[in-house]
Amino acid sequence: MTQTTAADLTQKVQSLKDNLGEVIQGKPDAIDLLVTALLAGGSVLMEDVPGVGKTTLAKALARSIDATFHRVQFTPDLLPSDILGSSIYNPATGAFTFRQGPIFSNVLLADEINRASPRTQSALLEAMNEMQATIEGTSHTLPEPFLVIATQNPVEYHGTYPLPEAQLDRFLIQLDLGYPEADAEVGILYAQAESHPLERITAVLTREDIVAMQRAVRKIAVEESVSRYVVEIVRRTREHELLKLGVSPRGSLMLFRAAQAAAFIDSRACVLPDNVQRLAPAVLAHRMVLTSKAKYAGATKQELIRELLEDIRVPT
Repeated sequence: MTQTTAADLTQKVQSLKDNLGEVIQGKPDAIDLLVTALLAGGSVLMEDVPGVGKTTLAKALARSIDATFHRVQFTPDLLPSDILGSSIYNPATGAFTFRQGPIFSNVLLADEINRASPRTQSALLEAMNEMQATIEGTSHTLPEPFLVIATQNPVEYHGTYPLPEAQLDRFLIQLDLGYPEADAEVGILYAQAESHPLERITAVLTREDIVAMQRAVRKIAVEESVSRYVVEIVRRTREHELLKLGVSPRGSLMLFRAAQAAAFIDSRACVLPDNVQRLAPAVLAHRMVLTSKAKYAGATKQELIRELLEDIRVPT
């Protein structure tokens, strides 16, 4: 890829962020994380209260990259075949024809994923990890790019099933939108006075652009000292007395890849320790399980990660 093309792609990344900012106001950090996950080729879990814009953000992303988009409302009676697809019998020909499910899209919104049964939740595991879906014994490659954006209500809400650790580990990033600041919320009122900003969103990137960016991200240089920094952070989570479960090797790889994407977005050719520090809470926290002692003490996973970052020597 030529230097001109690289510069053009990074400019388009800014256009994408601007597009999303028109729809979700006052949340630049959340938008940065979403774009980082997209370019790193990972999936996103958004846990928050209803009504803060999770679904709108997913739709805005799909429209901004000219992508195929499907939304699945997860409910207790949802079946794996409702997501993956199944074979339909044709009485005229006497043959079965495979009908693709909504997973065959570029952006899949799994809305309120923790309202479905664990069996249905697990239908996404292979797709999120291997970019394919095995249905009735046949493996089907998913379209590029492929991104799962899952939303979930806090686990104390009625009718929710906690996501298993194996499922959480497949998400590159967990982000929380949270309530907007007062000024941003006033802006939201006026922005939707006549029509929803989502209706005015137009594509600023093609699917081919995204695939090219994802390949460019993997070429971003990472010094060995930075890689060892990533591993040391993860290793400390496995030894922490307040953690029942630390971060897996998949978490190390996810943090490595997210840091590459962040460097690409910043138009740099190599990853800095700052990229790792900034992304560590969003990439690692949801992969950890607190001990009962930590829960009673009011500790949070994000706080523990920040404490580890302060304690580990930063490479120069």
